[in-house]
Amino acid sequence: QVQLVESGGGLVQAGGSLRLSCAASGRAFSPYAMGWFRQAPGKERQFVAAVSWTGSSTVYADSVKGRFTISRDNAKSTVYLQMSSLKPEDTAVYYCAAGLRVRVRTNDYDTWGQGTQVTVSS
Repeated sequence: QVQLVESGGGLVQAGGSLRLSCAASGRAFSPYAMGWFRQAPGKERQFVAAVSWTGSSTVYADSVKGRFTISRDNAKSTVYLQMSSLKPEDTAVYYCAAGLRVRVRTNDYDTWGQGTQVTVSS
């Protein structure tokens, strides 16, 4: 099974940018579709973005479309989430996850990282 470790979270002002990384180890990384999810306090975990194992197919939540970009580097076994024009409502713990296909439901992903905190101040 692949293991996932997120990094790159932090505190940023509204309108700023952050790039999250998710490094994979263990089993081969490239066959997996990868997703980013987030969970704010008291709320359910929600889908943010996903990318196919080739990188040719991406899906975004409407709330982040045009502001966030997901990408992956299979040679480095890493998936990225470039976040721009950040808003206070983007504040959450961000998780990466591995699954068989590009999907938007948490149940479609069977391996999760530990999460990284993103806080956007107004």
